[in-house]
Amino acid sequence: MKVVIIEDEKPAARRLNRMLNDFGIEPIAMLHSIEESINWFQNNEQPDLLFLDIQLSDGLSFEIFEEVDIKSAIIFTTAYDEYALKAFKLNSVDYLLKPIDTEELENAIKKYKELYHSGTNSLDISELKKLLNPNQTNFKKRFTVKIGQHLKMISTETIECFYSENKSTHIHTIDNRTYLLEETLDQLESKLSPEMFFRVSRKYFVNINEIKDIISYTNSRLKLVLQSYKEDEIIVSRERVKDFKNWIG
Repeated sequence: MKVVIIEDEKPAARRLNRMLNDFGIEPIAMLHSIEESINWFQNNEQPDLLFLDIQLSDGLSFEIFEEVDIKSAIIFTTAYDEYALKAFKLNSVDYLLKPIDTEELENAIKKYKELYHSGTNSLDISELKKLLNPNQTNFKKRFTVKIGQHLKMISTETIECFYSENKSTHIHTIDNRTYLLEETLDQLESKLSPEMFFRVSRKYFVNINEIKDIISYTNSRLKLVLQSYKEDEIIVSRERVKDFKNWIG
């Protein structure tokens, strides 16, 4: 059985590894972040079974599924309470609440062998995200960008807009600076608070607190003027005007 552990707390990962060793299972990899996991799955054959922590140091582990088509069966290892997890227990092999109990681990492995010997995964990731985060409060509070050999942290509240240009994504801040971001606008969709940011077109996300003026534009569209961004016109696409008006109240 090929097993991989994804757990950001290294002592917890080592403990689970030892527990699996006691059952004659030697994990082929222990991964500790979303980025490391994505890189590993892109360069290695998928395991039969995945022990997956939900909350990793760099975000929710579901972000891995947005980049990689995971076929492995999954046993969740999590600190979330049982009530939140009941709704999707049948969609995964099982879940184990931390600290992991030896008997519960043994039962989960037996369940996997009985029900998931084919190694397929029927998990509905979008539904899991809704169940675990019903109020959608787990949004990014900061972004890290690379400037030469340095890394700079930018608070989300100081970002005036995100925009795409020449197949790249950029951050424009309230102090009139622009930075290159590795993520795409589509990837940002689930990471930004809908109370603060709205995607007015395929090219722009804007911060509601930085809108200086809203002007009627041709073909029933709207033109936005931000506090400092002047690089190009920001137009609310016609199909998004109604939602935009509801958003600004």
